[in-house]
Amino acid sequence: MRHVVLFDGVCNFCNATINFVIDHDRANRFVFAPLQSEAGRQLLQTNGLDAAKLDSVVLLKNGVVHQKSDAALQIVRELDGPWSLLYVFRILPRFLRNFAYDILARNRYRWFGRRDSCRMPTPELRQRFLA
Repeated sequence: MRHVVLFDGVCNFCNATINFVIDHDRANRFVFAPLQSEAGRQLLQTNGLDAAKLDSVVLLKNGVVHQKSDAALQIVRELDGPWSLLYVFRILPRFLRNFAYDILARNRYRWFGRRDSCRMPTPELRQRFLA
């Protein structure tokens, strides 16, 4: 079963992170959709999430919605190579992990920049993105 990662499609840091996940997910466990896309908005609505109030990565995995640091840790847990070892940070209390996550989320455009539009996947990667 594939897991769905919803991400901010106009955020440079978020796009770089998705590229990283693609490069380290040789088993193709993940598919992706920008939060701003029709597929992304539909999945958010189906799962009771309001896109207007969301500044977090969202992972839909086995019928469970993960957000913020929980989503990030669940994603790295599935990656190939040593990246799965980062899951050890799960031992930190969620409020501490999400505090750090929220600082990054609030400043992501200022620190990393913003695009005018969502990323367009290459033809080879198009199957990994929801329309």
